[in-house]
Amino acid sequence: MQEILDKLEKMTAMELSELVKAIEEKFGVTAAAPTMVAGAGAVAEEAKEEEKTEFDVVLLSSGDKKIQVIKVIREMTGLGLKEAKALVDECPSTVKEAVPKDEAMKMKAQIEEAGGQADLK
Repeated sequence: MQEILDKLEKMTAMELSELVKAIEEKFGVTAAAPTMVAGAGAVAEEAKEEEKTEFDVVLLSSGDKKIQVIKVIREMTGLGLKEAKALVDECPSTVKEAVPKDEAMKMKAQIEEAGGQADLK
């Protein structure tokens, strides 16, 4: 039960709306009032995400310039060559956790400048 609630908590308002429609069609029920409550909860979640001040920098891909990306990762994290290479080889992987927004944006830009792909979570 908790696993389902955790998954619902991470869904967007649009995903929740589609889920409710699918449940209504599958089981032949109407969920008019619960849909509004679920939608309000999702909107509150999205608002909370917008206020987020710390992000995890995630390396999605090293692209064609793997060596340059490894160099950038080493500079950012202070990892040794072997550890930085392992992090790049195991994409997607978290480069740094709980980084302030400005620093996270700079890190993402550096990775992308080196030829890799990064995301903030």
